[in-house]
Amino acid sequence: MKVNQFPDRIITVNNQNYLYFGGTSYLGLPTHPDFQNIVINNIRQWGTAYGSSRSANIQLTAYENGEQFLARFIKSEAALTVSSGMLAGKLVIEALTASRNTFFHFPNTHPALKAPNSEAVFIENQLNPRLLDSVTEKITILADAVPSFQIYPIDLTVLNSIPSHKEITLVIDESHSLGILGTNGCGLYSTIEFPNIKRKIKVASLGKAFGLTGGVIASDSNFIEEIYQLDTFVSSAGMNAAFVQTMADAESIYISQHQKLKANLQYINTILKTNNNSIFNPDYPVIYPTKKDLIKLLESNNIIVTNFEYPTDFKILNRIVITANHEKKDLDKIITLLNEYQI
Repeated sequence: MKVNQFPDRIITVNNQNYLYFGGTSYLGLPTHPDFQNIVINNIRQWGTAYGSSRSANIQLTAYENGEQFLARFIKSEAALTVSSGMLAGKLVIEALTASRNTFFHFPNTHPALKAPNSEAVFIENQLNPRLLDSVTEKITILADAVPSFQIYPIDLTVLNSIPSHKEITLVIDESHSLGILGTNGCGLYSTIEFPNIKRKIKVASLGKAFGLTGGVIASDSNFIEEIYQLDTFVSSAGMNAAFVQTMADAESIYISQHQKLKANLQYINTILKTNNNSIFNPDYPVIYPTKKDLIKLLESNNIIVTNFEYPTDFKILNRIVITANHEKKDLDKIITLLNEYQI
């Protein structure tokens, strides 16, 4: 389906209006008038793009302002913005590869965190024996905070079973939890505390809940400095400076939209009947329909949801996405259909 405007809560397809419950604009920011005004004002100050290296002799204070906000918001020592969430992941993998880390990945880890020769954390539902052997080494565990097709944060307690002679670095992709989970939407990073994790690193796309094209890496100051010195980072243009400054200026909007999103989820929790047709967590803005026919029913009632083949496991991704911009009448319509649907 091709549309000629941003797909917010209502989109027009072939001159017909549909309710839209798809995409990743969890906080509804791309169409938020006050948020747009901040972006526009910052574009007037910082231009539409800045193609120079972040290591050049001219340093834009927009980056300092935005990255200090992100570090404080995420509750990390430091944060660094880059042009995309995908680049954030690739830079982290490059830095850790240079440090001779051995990589292990949880199931359904995003392609941004693909590492050469990475091994599965689990083999036949058991912890990989390589994680339990007597070899003293640096290991990196790669994981999505909320994997595709799931509605709850990943369970990391299995890391407690890894012996102490394995020096663990945890890299967690929070593209679908930043702005959603945690205090005011800060994500999960600050809550991950395991005694055998020596370093934790967060990567995330900012083009989802945060509404701006770019990515972030958050960790301790020493690791962020390592990234800053990478040839790939030095030779790359940064995230749009106007967008980085916008994050520093829009903190109150992030918080208020997060509150609206939580209110919508709590409302759904009061009206959605427990059944086998949909999977829902009142703390997470995604409902997974379990029946393919349900997607057709929704479309016949002028509701469009996310539907495409996802690369991590090559199956069709059907998602009903709730945003801060959805109104109660929107929620009533879709939840009524979910409640009434029967095979």
